[in-house]
Amino acid sequence: MIPAMPATAARSRRASSAALRSVRVVVMGAVAALILVGGVWGSWGTAQFVMLTKGRERGSIEVTRCGADACSGPFRPVSAGATARDRVTIEQTVAVRRGRTYAVVVRPGTDDVVRSGPAGVLYAWLPLAGALLMASVVVAGGLRLRRTGWLLAASGVALLTAAFVAL
Repeated sequence: MIPAMPATAARSRRASSAALRSVRVVVMGAVAALILVGGVWGSWGTAQFVMLTKGRERGSIEVTRCGADACSGPFRPVSAGATARDRVTIEQTVAVRRGRTYAVVVRPGTDDVVRSGPAGVLYAWLPLAGALLMASVVVAGGLRLRRTGWLLAASGVALLTAAFVAL
């Protein structure tokens, strides 16, 4: 026969188990929050120029030359106060091709441009889409909030798909 455990030992075991669960929730919550903040931070560097266009130079670029990591071409302004430029550069991605014209916004103080319009907004938020996918694993596994994890994953996949279709 197994001797009965004293009441104080059982209470102590339950208390330490509850403490470990609390620590797990706090740590995993902090990791998920850090991942999501990193995704927003990574996206905002470009998204601010695309989404907050008031007072910024808007126009179009006709891509005439592409290098290893950037393409360039003349900038034709469409907003008041914007100046035409013979050469501006845009980051070369899968969606930028030589000979095509894109709506863009000039980064203040530079000759670099970023895509504008719906395609530019979706492209700017791609780092957040990746962060949503990573955080979904932490939320579903570490926090044991499976439905919330699925919601985060579905949001990330929807954003990635929308960006792929728009570009």
